[in-house]
Amino acid sequence: MSFSPIVMLQNGSGEGTIGILDQAGDTGTDVAKGSVDVLKIINDFLAEAYRYLISPQFISNVLASILVVILGILAFRILTHGVPRILRWRRHREDILDAEAVSRIKRQDTAITLIRNALRYVVFIVVVLFILSIFIRNPLPATAGATILAAVLGLGAQSFLRDVIAGFSIVFEGQYSVGDFIEVEPTKAAGVVEEFGLRTTKIRALSGEVIFVPNGTMTGVRNYVSGQQSFTVEVQLSDAEAVPKILESLDEAANLYLTPPRLVGKEETNGRVRLRILAGVLPSMAWLVEENLTERIKAAAGEGALASEPLIYKVDQANLRRIRDLIPQEGEQQNQ
Repeated sequence: MSFSPIVMLQNGSGEGTIGILDQAGDTGTDVAKGSVDVLKIINDFLAEAYRYLISPQFISNVLASILVVILGILAFRILTHGVPRILRWRRHREDILDAEAVSRIKRQDTAITLIRNALRYVVFIVVVLFILSIFIRNPLPATAGATILAAVLGLGAQSFLRDVIAGFSIVFEGQYSVGDFIEVEPTKAAGVVEEFGLRTTKIRALSGEVIFVPNGTMTGVRNYVSGQQSFTVEVQLSDAEAVPKILESLDEAANLYLTPPRLVGKEETNGRVRLRILAGVLPSMAWLVEENLTERIKAAAGEGALASEPLIYKVDQANLRRIRDLIPQEGEQQNQ
């Protein structure tokens, strides 16, 4: 059996039901009033934002900001084109490129890429500070201080500052320059340094990939100062007739070597022939000598002509002479 509201009002419990209905009505009125207030606030905010966006002050600020951006781009391009010309103006006078001249050119290229990279950050920060000062009407020093403080306190500021500090350390210590072939630990990235910046180093791998390594992540750097690895291969032959065949095999794949394999020494004793072959390859391409060249030599000579397996010496003669000069000779030790 169901009861209508009219019947309930006629019963003794009608007074309580009327109170509940009144409370529900008041609650609905408050919700509607609150919704109207929220909509009014949103409407007022949008209207105020619209009036600000079409106001002459905002339009003038936008035009001024665009002008600042254009001037910043022009300044960046003028500086990045002018500074390299200033640093390179004496290069055409150097007719002979000895080791010192090459090192000087590498240092100049490193300075050029470093300045270009630093100018990118400096111009960007200056443009941002000017735009902030245009819109918020604060003095530039206060804006600069607040911006720098916010950057330092930011989440990514620690890694950024670590990379920048590491970049300054690399420059001051002269660990490597643009044009050097390096191998980076622990990533094992290897290649020629194309650009050096305050935060990252751009490396071109032998296979063509471009690798960007943050300066702060480097735990060690192997710098191949000479730009190549030199190998001496010693071949012991029991049959002298195999010598021409071996010499012919040296010309195979010669374009892959920085210093193509060539005969630098030949000795004959007790019916045996000893050949010394010199070859130079790009760093990280040692397999070209240790595997490819030795296999071709063994294939050309034949198993019967080889007295022993080819011996490989990875020694740079210039560094060997430098080490000999540093080590005291036996006569000097006895005099001491």
